[in-house]
Amino acid sequence: MARHKQRRHAETKPAAKMNGGYTRNRREDILTVDGQITEALGYENYRVELENGITILATISGKMRQNHIRVMPGDRVEVELSVYDLTHGRISRRYKVQQQTI
Repeated sequence: MARHKQRRHAETKPAAKMNGGYTRNRREDILTVDGQITEALGYENYRVELENGITILATISGKMRQNHIRVMPGDRVEVELSVYDLTHGRISRRYKVQQQTI
């Protein structure tokens, strides 16, 4: 019977030391922009017109699906865009409609 030597685990180093001083945060690659939903396309895809006038295709984020938050054309939303693809986005928040008082 062969006996295996116990391996000692190497000390874990912080990510900055492992990557040569460069740490990458997922949130650094995301832009957040406000927009308005112009069209509902199906399968929870929407066409959203951003504040700067550009129209993109956006889907609902997973937390909004889990909590059954519905969005309709005309709603103001916050969209997260990747810096690598500015034509597709993720709807991360629906703004509440402010009611006018008389």
